[in-house]
Amino acid sequence: MKNYLFWLLPALVGFGCNTSKKTVYPPEKIVPTEKSLVWQISGNGLKKASYLYGTIHLIPKSEFEFPPAAREALDNVQRVTFEIDMKEMTNFRTQMGLITKAFMAGGKTLKDLLPAEDYAFVKGKMNEKGLPGGMFERMKPMFLSTLFSSDEDSGVATTSGTTSVEMELYRMTRRRKLETAGLETAAYQMAIFDSIPYEAQAKMLVESLRSTEGSKDGEDELSKMVKMYRDQDINAMEAMIGDSENGMGDYDDILLKNRNRNWIPVMGRMMRERPTLFAVGAGHLGGESGVVALLRKEGYKVEVAPEE
Repeated sequence: MKNYLFWLLPALVGFGCNTSKKTVYPPEKIVPTEKSLVWQISGNGLKKASYLYGTIHLIPKSEFEFPPAAREALDNVQRVTFEIDMKEMTNFRTQMGLITKAFMAGGKTLKDLLPAEDYAFVKGKMNEKGLPGGMFERMKPMFLSTLFSSDEDSGVATTSGTTSVEMELYRMTRRRKLETAGLETAAYQMAIFDSIPYEAQAKMLVESLRSTEGSKDGEDELSKMVKMYRDQDINAMEAMIGDSENGMGDYDDILLKNRNRNWIPVMGRMMRERPTLFAVGAGHLGGESGVVALLRKEGYKVEVAPEE
């Protein structure tokens, strides 16, 4: 997708209107063209603005930078809502409960799902990460992929020098003593895993791990995604996920579109309760089925958040 900056909207969008009413965007303005990770949500009955922040689950620590607009948003909200409540995800009891649902049915293992070469590759990556065989080889591949992308606070040792924006934001949220919440539960995400065949999950896992290695042009997929993220190009990120050759594009509805649609009424209820900062993967923001477009279709005014 090509992305251009359109800053001037017709007078019927925002200017001179009562912000408590629904904002009606022209059809050509529904899909965001602006490059931004932080968006302000207002109108449609909201007494105070809420915010939307696009995150990335894995980024080199040297590349991480918290946007000034996100810091400003934190000053103006009373709650931070993640895809899954980070308080839940860092709870030992919750983690143990997830472990019991993490294993494949029928005694399946990674070795049953992968060609010998791919299996050896994943085993090598598991050893690098400090994930011993046996138990971990019996885990659903999509669950295992979350362990590969975890940072040092997950309890799994790593020397990768990476972090997740969600964890960095959660640290700031705790320091500010802000309430946290989730748009969906960990159990729901586990159910998503169950709706995708193990063989497809295994293929995604292999390609995801290979994406961190250099390709023919010398640039790995993770580096490309991080560059898009730093460029705040949410439409390019959404397109890359949908066009991915790792098999994820085949399950775009399950992993992205359906979840985006499910989040909108939950976000509406939360925003009416109190000003909220929603932090979700940046790949969920752009495109026709992205969260920004869906909120605009619902009558919210969704614009690039100011930095001061």
